Amino acid sequence: MKKEIICRDIKGKKSKIVTSKLSFRPSVYGVVVERDKVLLSKQWDGYDFPGGGVELGETIEEALKREYFEETGIKVKVGKILFCGTDFFKVPFGGKFVQSILMFYSCKRIGGRLSIKNFDEFEKEYADMPEWVKLKDTRKIKFYNPVDNQKIIKEAMKKIE
Repeated sequence: MKKEIICRDIKGKKSKIVTSKLSFRPSVYGVVVERDKVLLSKQWDGYDFPGGGVELGETIEEALKREYFEETGIKVKVGKILFCGTDFFKVPFGGKFVQSILMFYSCKRIGGRLSIKNFDEFEKEYADMPEWVKLKDTRKIKFYNPVDNQKIIKEAMKKIE
């Protein structure tokens, strides 16, 4: 008997698929909090923490620094892990189904300036200029991830105190 799991797509629609259709994708995201604001990646009609897939031959720290810079123009120092979990989703481009290990780290800004000039071809389709969002407003916005964003932000704030 083939094992099936439930995958979600970007709109929250769920699909039952066999596990043999999954690709494995570790991904890493950074949380930078400064002066009661968090830097978020603008995506479609919502937000996410800047980050993305770890490429073969790349360390987690290298991937986070690269992805954060690509999506925001900001260079970061990687801090402590805040959360690690699993997600099953359908990639918006290409229709590939993925089992992802999601890793969230506290980060500190060490340079750069907000920019979208380093977007890859797919980010140019759905992402926009990153934004500093007031912490109190993060409860009202749409996030494109399946995690407890408020808990992750709270943990990131503890790491900088």
